[in-house]
Amino acid sequence: MENNRFITNKELVTDDGDISLRPTTFDDYIGQDKVKANLKVYVAASRARGEALDHVLLYGPPGLGKTTLAHIIAAELGVEIKVTSGPGIERAANLASLLTNLQERDVLFLDEIHRLNHSIEEVLYPAMEDFVLDISTGKGAGATSLRLPLHKFTLIGATTRAGMLTGPLRDRFGVICRLEPYSTADLVRIIKRSARLLKITIDDDAATELSSRSRGTPRIANRLLKRVRDFAQVMGDGNITLPITVKALNDMEIDPLGLDYNDMKLLSALVQKFDGGPTGLDTLAAAINEDAGTIEDVIEPYLIQLGFIARTPRGRIALKAAFNHLGVKPSKKAVMQLSFLDTVGGNNE
Repeated sequence: MENNRFITNKELVTDDGDISLRPTTFDDYIGQDKVKANLKVYVAASRARGEALDHVLLYGPPGLGKTTLAHIIAAELGVEIKVTSGPGIERAANLASLLTNLQERDVLFLDEIHRLNHSIEEVLYPAMEDFVLDISTGKGAGATSLRLPLHKFTLIGATTRAGMLTGPLRDRFGVICRLEPYSTADLVRIIKRSARLLKITIDDDAATELSSRSRGTPRIANRLLKRVRDFAQVMGDGNITLPITVKALNDMEIDPLGLDYNDMKLLSALVQKFDGGPTGLDTLAAAINEDAGTIEDVIEPYLIQLGFIARTPRGRIALKAAFNHLGVKPSKKAVMQLSFLDTVGGNNE
C-alpha cells in the first residue's frame, strides 16, 4: 500500500518537520537552476512594475519543491499567500470565498490543480483572465448573473499530471515551469544544508550515498537523512558516517538505486514469475497483491525512469537493466524479446 511506503515521494504526516528545512528565498533554493533563473526575472520585473505576476503553472513529479517554490515566489513578491488544493474546493462558493479575500497582487497557491471539478474551472476562467467573479443567482427564467471585480492576483497551480489539465485552463497560465528530478550533486548540497539546520554532522561520502538512494527527490532525501540520524545516534556517536548510512538504508530495505521492497517485488514478479513479460497490469497487480492504480501511478514511474520496465500495448515488459539488477539471466524467449525491442525501440506509452 502507498500509505505504508517510506520511500514514496508523496508527502507524509511525518514530513511536517521538513517545513523548517524549506528554503525561503531563491538564493537558498538549491537546484532547478533554469526554472529558478527565469522566475527570478519574472518576479523582479513584476515588482518593478508594481503589477501582479502572471499566473504560474509548476508541474513535475511529486517531492521536487513545487510548494516551496510557490512560497518563495510570494515571499520575493512581498505579498501574502493563500494555500488550497483541487480536491479541497468542493463548491464554487469555496473558490469565491478564497478569491474575494485576496488583496492586490496576493498569491493563491492551488495544489493538485488537475483535480479541480469542471464546474469550479468555469468559475476560475474569468477570475484568471479578467479578474472578475461571475456569480449566478436563482434558477430558470428568474436567474440573474452578477459580476464582481477582484483584486489582481497571481494563481500558482501545481500538478504532477500536466496532461490532465484542460486546454482552456492551461492556456491561462503565462508562466509554465517543469521541475526535473535532482542530480546527485544537488541532492548532496540539499542534504548538507538540511544537516546543518538539524544540527547533524555528516561525512561527505555518507551524503553522497544518501543522495544516490533518494530517487532524485529532496523530500525523500530529507526523510532518509532524519532516519539515518536515528541510527547514528543509537549505534554511533551521532556523526553520520558511510558505514552507518549503508547499514541504515539496507536495514530499511532501500537498495543502492533507491528501490524499496515494493519496487523489488514488482520487478521480481515480472522477471521471475512472468519471464520478463509482456504482462497485463491487472495480472501483475494480482500477482503482487497491489492495487493497479498504485502500480501505474506510484511504483512504475521510477522503474521506467531507470530503464527497468517498459509499458507496451501488450503489457509490461522487463528490460535488460532489470535482469542485470536482479542478477537473473534472461531466458531464450526473454532474450529474443529484448532483441526485438532494441530493434524497434521500447514503448513506454
